[in-house]
Amino acid sequence: MRIVLDTNILVRANPKVSPAGLARDLLLTIVSANQHTLILSSAILVEVRRVLNYPHVQTRWPLTEEMIAQYAAFLEAAAFCVEVPEFPPAVVVKDPDDDPILQTAILGYADVLCTRDVDFAHDLGKEVCRERGIRILSDIDLIRELRRTAES
Repeated sequence: MRIVLDTNILVRANPKVSPAGLARDLLLTIVSANQHTLILSSAILVEVRRVLNYPHVQTRWPLTEEMIAQYAAFLEAAAFCVEVPEFPPAVVVKDPDDDPILQTAILGYADVLCTRDVDFAHDLGKEVCRERGIRILSDIDLIRELRRTAES
């Protein structure tokens, strides 16, 4: 399965999170299983680095610049990276900042876009994903599906 993890999932999967954390478990499940491919883009990696430096995020997970750089390098090495245009077509009407995430899923031929962002469930984003066979799943739904598949 080809999977894009949205920034909100990747931030919650950072190395300061306990391995028992859902997002961290999901990320490690995807990258350690030979049957799944993590799809990312430089736009997502830049966003992850930026968000991990937010003061409220630093309060919860105090990561040094070096730790953030190492995490970004780990993600890049573990993923199949696609290049998203600097100004991707506007699709997610409510939050245009989500368009690079959607374009990553499209250009990476993703099967699943995993996000907790409700904007993807509305507007054109949902329709565009449906037309391309990209399912939008929460982290909870995706980890359940991956566990069921692993048990089969």
